[in-house]
Amino acid sequence: MKYLLFLCLLTFFGCKTMSYYPEQQITKDFEYNHDLDNNDNFSPDNEWLVYDTRTEAGGIAASSRIEKVNIKTGEKKVVFQLENNQDFGPGVGAVSYSPVRNEVVFIHGLRNCTEENPYQQWRRTGVIVDEDQENKSIFLDARNVNFPFTKGALRGGTHRHEFSADGNWIGFTYNDAIMQALEKSTGGKHNLRTIGVSRRGNGIKVKETNSRENVDGEWFSVIVVKVVPNPRPGSDEIVYAAGDSWIGKNGYLKADGTRQKARGFIGTVTDNSGKNVDEVFVVDIPEDIEIEGDFGSLEGTMEDLPMPPKGATQRRLTFTANSTQPGCMGIVRSNVEGSLLAFLAKDKNGIKQIFTINSNGGKMIQVTFHDSDVEGSLRWHPDGERVFYVYKGSIQQCKIGDEDFEKRYLTISKPSTVSPTNLVISHNGNTLAFNRIVFLEENSSKQIFVINLKN
Repeated sequence: MKYLLFLCLLTFFGCKTMSYYPEQQITKDFEYNHDLDNNDNFSPDNEWLVYDTRTEAGGIAASSRIEKVNIKTGEKKVVFQLENNQDFGPGVGAVSYSPVRNEVVFIHGLRNCTEENPYQQWRRTGVIVDEDQENKSIFLDARNVNFPFTKGALRGGTHRHEFSADGNWIGFTYNDAIMQALEKSTGGKHNLRTIGVSRRGNGIKVKETNSRENVDGEWFSVIVVKVVPNPRPGSDEIVYAAGDSWIGKNGYLKADGTRQKARGFIGTVTDNSGKNVDEVFVVDIPEDIEIEGDFGSLEGTMEDLPMPPKGATQRRLTFTANSTQPGCMGIVRSNVEGSLLAFLAKDKNGIKQIFTINSNGGKMIQVTFHDSDVEGSLRWHPDGERVFYVYKGSIQQCKIGDEDFEKRYLTISKPSTVSPTNLVISHNGNTLAFNRIVFLEENSSKQIFVINLKN
């Protein structure tokens, strides 16, 4: 009787801890990490999760394998193995699956890494493994650091590779080796992180590949966001671009009724007082990325970064620099329709919350109303009606809409001192995967857990 009374009181006061979903630990090899890295890790059939084996001390440079695990059986397979990898590299990591093909894409450090010249942001490329062709591997983006540079090739390192919904495009962040060398020699600010895309087909051959600094690539690659070292105060010029992802399954619907391929991202502008502020931007991606744009050559020069192709138009959506709580954070995530972008920003009380904004622009809409900061790992469910994220050490589910916040959000995982990270949702929306740190005596490792969302 007392137990029934206790349950009634919990229900009356809306205690959300009663709604924890059962968790299942999928990986159990305590000896090493299984890092999802906040990427797109589910296979097209929703049965496998792909991950890297980075170490806490060495990061991606020390990761020698890309593996995958079956979420039903726990079976593991090695997708890619680096022989004789060292803590300084080459390293492989930050892996994502194609949503339509049995292909994975990941970072691969340069093959000539040494302790004196190790893995770096500007010393890496993308590699694709095709599991349907006996795990055949290819280089995604061509790399040429010898002048004259090559149209369709890059001169640095790509990262956080993300397939488009049709599997024919890959978006990424980028740092440039030529600009890094210029920065080192002049002391100025030149190696600015920016965003690029690769398109399947029309592979690029690089003339000088014997240095092992350069590689041929089987996709055509360009930079799509223009960044500058010193943005004009109060302007929409950007000094740094990251936190990017594809908008919608088929882009977003423009005001004229046409569909536009695009990526949402966080761009750093300078406010009127000279301070850096992170804002939400959109960059439209043209179908033909081989035509030079207005800012300069696709391949870049010794003094400038590669420039965006014609039709790659960047547009600022948020203007928090003019508010009492400036700044936006995290990875900009789109719903499937491409109509809404979700991200983190501070509310009027200075608390990090989830906001949305229309892809065509407009007013920021506050989604969550917690009394302390949302931690991150924001993801949309494929139904477009709810988002998932981490708050107070637990995974939360929150519906989009005008209903009272207390009725819209639900705590679905037990809280932990070390919060879960790297949320990823299966294509069919049935499974939520994430990383948890598992402790054994004084040691710990990162393991993969799943929650069945069909409950």
